[in-house]
Amino acid sequence: MEAFYWLLFCWLAVVVAAMELSKTNRDRASTSSAFNSFKNNYILVYSLMMAGDWLQGPYVYYLYSQYGYGKGDIGRLFIAGFGSSMLFGTIVGSLADKQGRKRASVTYCITYILSCMTKHSPQFKVLMLGRVLGGIATSLLFSAFESWLVAEHNKRGFEPQWLSITFSKAIFLGNGLVAIIAGLFANLLTDNLGFGPVAPFDAAACFLAIGMAIILSTWTENYGDPSDSKGLLTQFQVAAAAISSDEKIALLGAIQSLFEGSMYTFVFLWTPALSPNDEDIPHGFIFATFMLSSMLGSSFASRLLARPTPRVESYMQLVFAVAAVTLLLPVITSFLVAPSTVRGGSISFGGCIQLVGFCTFEACVGIFWPSIMKMRSQYIPEEARSTIMNFFRIPLNIFVCVVLYNVSAFPMTVMFGMCSCFLFLASLLQRRLMMVSEIHRSKSQDWTDMKERDTEAEPLNIG
Repeated sequence: MEAFYWLLFCWLAVVVAAMELSKTNRDRASTSSAFNSFKNNYILVYSLMMAGDWLQGPYVYYLYSQYGYGKGDIGRLFIAGFGSSMLFGTIVGSLADKQGRKRASVTYCITYILSCMTKHSPQFKVLMLGRVLGGIATSLLFSAFESWLVAEHNKRGFEPQWLSITFSKAIFLGNGLVAIIAGLFANLLTDNLGFGPVAPFDAAACFLAIGMAIILSTWTENYGDPSDSKGLLTQFQVAAAAISSDEKIALLGAIQSLFEGSMYTFVFLWTPALSPNDEDIPHGFIFATFMLSSMLGSSFASRLLARPTPRVESYMQLVFAVAAVTLLLPVITSFLVAPSTVRGGSISFGGCIQLVGFCTFEACVGIFWPSIMKMRSQYIPEEARSTIMNFFRIPLNIFVCVVLYNVSAFPMTVMFGMCSCFLFLASLLQRRLMMVSEIHRSKSQDWTDMKERDTEAEPLNIG
């Protein structure tokens, strides 16, 4: 079975490298040097921010277990993180729009560094504080940076279609290559060099500090609505009104919550799905393969976004449908493939089928991130961008907390089946979003044509 892992990994690596190399020169030729400098600065900062996040992921559960906490206590710590993001995320997002996105990005660095520092204490209350701080930081990571980028890109007068290049490149590096390197580096610090499970958190704090220094020295401030007349409650009302009055924004929020909820559930379930009988599977190697698949997806998305057709609203229907099928594979294989009863051993035949499907799902994740960023940049109003983006995360965090609380109450096939249903629903909502956007675009074009005809019909005033 080792040959199967290597074959899958090497094939993905070759395809990803070929696609990226063929695309880089074209991107450089079609954009300006000022934009490339701006893009590279943002990607560097974003990659450092994601490195600070990815370094912690593999060792959070392990560190808590080393401190002597059981599954129940660790589950409560994880729920605290998502609950904190849900409770404080919207407030933090509104402050980012009002007080400035650069300031919010610096706050992310400081908050996450403090969260990393709490990992040195084995006391439950201190670790709980760290999870709360980490939840707040997560809300900032997934709203403030993107909001700053979109506003700054438009303020500097760059071509709107160039924004897709930055999105896809940031996801390719920050959610792909950086994740692989961070995982290997964390393993080196913890196991090979013997610094223990706290070392990755100290390294994460260092990367966050470097990123914060770059933000402070190179970024300019931008705002959503800095008006003093609008308080925090008013910001909430503006965001809620935008979501309720514009079907496109409401659909976008529902689609995002359904997909990300399924994605986070998959993160919890892929290990027991591939090793139901404690099969000996290379977790780190499989994680790296998943990240390569995500890189492949983001590289493919950059090609799609660079073309006028198919539009992002159109092709994402197929992406969600494919993702739904891949997460249905554990259910299908449980009926069609006889389960192994041997404890230990290598991955089963059914596990191999699921692994290929999971890699396909990760490729869909790679397509999803730059594509949803593109749609958010088109549909979400600038004055409340961060607030609305964090509104979208409220149902997501509720869903993840419920899943974490009941993860052992339902069979794994039921959980995967539920995620598959959510993704099929996301595909249907995406189709509705495409239809609504086409109607809106057609009306806008008719209005423009009518204005042009009225202008041409006006008599010349001579004299």
